[in-house]
Amino acid sequence: MKNKLICSVLSAWLLIICMDAASQSDTEMIKQRIYHELLKPAVNDSIVEKLVTTLQNDGTWPGINYEDVSRTGFEHRIHSGNLVILARAYKNEKSVHYKSPKVKKAVESALSHWLTKDYFCDNWWHNQIGTPDNFVSLMLIMGDELPKDLVDKAQPVIGRAHLEASGARPSGDRIKIGGILAKNLLFIDDTHRFGEVMKIIEGEIKFSTGQRGMQHDYSFHHREDRVNNTLSYGSGYAEAFAEWAAYVAGTRYAFSTDKINHLIDYFLDGMCKQMVYGKTSDPGIKNRDITRPEGGYVSGTTLPERLMMSSGYRKPELQEIIKVRKGEGPHSLSFGKFFWQTEHYSHQRKNYYTSVRMYSTRNRNMEEPYNSEGLQNHHRADGTNYLSKSGSEYRNMAPVYDWQKIPGTTVMQKKEMPAETEIQKEGLTEFVGAVTNEMYGAVAFDFKSPHDPLSARKAWFFFDNEYVCLGSGITSQGALPVATTLNQCLLRGAVTVNDGHKSRIVARGEHQFQNHSWIHHDGVGYLFPEPVEVNLLNKPQSGTWYHVNRQSSSSKEEVTEDVFKLWIDHGARLQNASYAYIVVPEITVEEMGRLKNAVKIVQNNPQVQAVSHTDLGINQMIFYQAGEVELPGGITISCDSPGALMVRTNGKEVKEITVADPSRKPGRMHISASGKVSLTSKQVMCVFNKKENKTYISIELPKGVYAGKSVTID
Repeated sequence: MKNKLICSVLSAWLLIICMDAASQSDTEMIKQRIYHELLKPAVNDSIVEKLVTTLQNDGTWPGINYEDVSRTGFEHRIHSGNLVILARAYKNEKSVHYKSPKVKKAVESALSHWLTKDYFCDNWWHNQIGTPDNFVSLMLIMGDELPKDLVDKAQPVIGRAHLEASGARPSGDRIKIGGILAKNLLFIDDTHRFGEVMKIIEGEIKFSTGQRGMQHDYSFHHREDRVNNTLSYGSGYAEAFAEWAAYVAGTRYAFSTDKINHLIDYFLDGMCKQMVYGKTSDPGIKNRDITRPEGGYVSGTTLPERLMMSSGYRKPELQEIIKVRKGEGPHSLSFGKFFWQTEHYSHQRKNYYTSVRMYSTRNRNMEEPYNSEGLQNHHRADGTNYLSKSGSEYRNMAPVYDWQKIPGTTVMQKKEMPAETEIQKEGLTEFVGAVTNEMYGAVAFDFKSPHDPLSARKAWFFFDNEYVCLGSGITSQGALPVATTLNQCLLRGAVTVNDGHKSRIVARGEHQFQNHSWIHHDGVGYLFPEPVEVNLLNKPQSGTWYHVNRQSSSSKEEVTEDVFKLWIDHGARLQNASYAYIVVPEITVEEMGRLKNAVKIVQNNPQVQAVSHTDLGINQMIFYQAGEVELPGGITISCDSPGALMVRTNGKEVKEITVADPSRKPGRMHISASGKVSLTSKQVMCVFNKKENKTYISIELPKGVYAGKSVTID
């Protein structure tokens, strides 16, 4: 009995020892993966040489303002970044500075200076993410080659990245901060706490609809204002998780397949569908970051590559995104997607991408101008409709932009913009949304400006080769003029106009055209179904980055760019004004002259806006109140409440019905169609009245987190 007890105790101890050894083996493997990742960036030996030779005796670099710790300053980030650059050169065998005593001495001197001063910024991000991230990277690269006293003194600075920190909000920057903490736990060999942090990071991949984090439509909200942050904070959220998924793959800490696949869905159906061809940020998605100078504008391949390493789920789609971003092949993306939790519509075709950004009583219009960025963003969600073909049409335009003429918007033209404290506003209407079958879509915006005495009913109807923009019920009590902007982008090449009889290229300058049929610029045609007075600017414009972004690094030097700007001036004191234009994103001047227009504007008034595409057999309708529409094929569609409908027809036969309620009311949508319509679905009740020759249709609408999503019935 005694021997059995001894054997049992020994077995338990052996098991613990083996488990501990396995854990040590796994953490060492993970640490090595991180180390090799940190050494991946190329070393510029000349820059390293300059950093070493210019370092001053007190461990500072000239040109860095060490006094300014404000939210808009803190150039100290350059100092901590320099530490990582030096460490990377010291450990890179391909660098001429490999194991250089001068480089090591420079690292120790600059690190000692920082730890003596313990620089602390007014912006929490630098204290809890930026600085700790650079410091823990330095520790993992240099390892035990740094003096122990400096390593010990660095721990409190790195320790500001902890899970109780103010910035470690669930579904916000929690993964980033948790990742920094995890790297430090690897550095100090705390395997137990490392395992706990991995579980926390894994648990952050989840839906958090209505709160911070990933929404059920695969958009991302960083704050409770429900402003779209998919390609800013939402991108960092995905990258941080994917980074750790790759680091811990094949170890006891590996994340579950379900969590990784969930992130792949978010990447492909959320992030990539808010990007031009899945590689360039949609300008309409940007918030204050639109006023940051942009360098390389094509996204990298690290995130999809890491996702593909972690799972085989949706591999062909990830492979295509990687190829597109590397410039190794065209994309096959074609969709019409509405993010109902964020009120953003994206439309992608082979040769163009466009979108509509809106807001309602359910969310706010724009990010606040945190850190004095995005100072002119007041109208950048008022039905914004950017159009991209190359992805660079609006690149670095912020200094020269007319911020009251954003593409797609209808805005009262003020002498100057309101104060920056007046940018973020609550939406004032609830009828904001879209109907889509995931390929085509119609967007509705019952717009009431929170900035000006102005209201309008704005709608967009998206097909393959064109889309239609309608406005009705434009009402303004103000004495200032109101303008609807078709586009404002970089000027590229000639501008051609047509007055219905002949075409001509216009000289650079400012122009006003009466009763013109179409205007063409940069392969895009703007077609006017009815005569209209339209204004054009095609000439250089000037401004400064500091006007829109008051960071300490923002340049006050004047920038000049050639600008194309096209708008309709509605005048002042409006009552039920309207507009209608068609955008053809891929067309030559010669093709404009012989264009066969398959689009018919059926109605454009404050009650109903409707468009039919005769070639596609697609009919799209926005009902702001109960009403009826007679389609070109002879079918009559009625709706007994506000709603958005899309009906696909073949002659007088209804083939498909898609409905959505922009107001997000629970229950059912009741519509009718002339003739007999047969629909079979659990969501549908269908009754044919032979005497009236009319089919009454009742369709159940999505509820809860899916309210606002479309329902398609074949």
